[in-house]
Amino acid sequence: MLFLMVGLPGAGKTTRARQLAEEHSALRLTPDEWMIPLFGDPDAEGKRDVLEGRLLRLALDALGIGTNVVLDFGCWSRDERSAIRSLVASAGASCRLEYLPVGPETQRARIAHRWSTSPDGTFPMSDADLARWRTLFEEPDATELDGHHVGDPPAGWPGWREWAADRWPSLA
Repeated sequence: MLFLMVGLPGAGKTTRARQLAEEHSALRLTPDEWMIPLFGDPDAEGKRDVLEGRLLRLALDALGIGTNVVLDFGCWSRDERSAIRSLVASAGASCRLEYLPVGPETQRARIAHRWSTSPDGTFPMSDADLARWRTLFEEPDATELDGHHVGDPPAGWPGWREWAADRWPSLA
């Protein structure tokens, strides 16, 4: 089983990911815990996509040997979630979305607390960042949360595997 964490910064994804990893003896993969130690930056000129691709490949390999995985990416877009769900199904495993919604005030308070208690483990996020990210986030609907049919990839893509290899170049 792959547990796919979905939500904005400050929603509680990593806290919930830790709980799921403990409850299900799962490998937990959280890019935020790698980016700053490796590159000193949460995105580092596109390296996040490369790191996420390698972590996704590791997740699929782990599923292939029967290991549960918690993938703590956030997955803001429906296409990202659909691609991951399709890849997981192709690996013969199941995928469960773990969506954690968060209101703006709670989000700001959690991020401020995180920054004040462990500034080395996070990165600054302005109110403007949070507002912009909220407009980019595609909230999962009931059909998606229930794990129903993934659907076709966006126009011009022969399959989700090809779409995913473009989104996460190091996945292939």
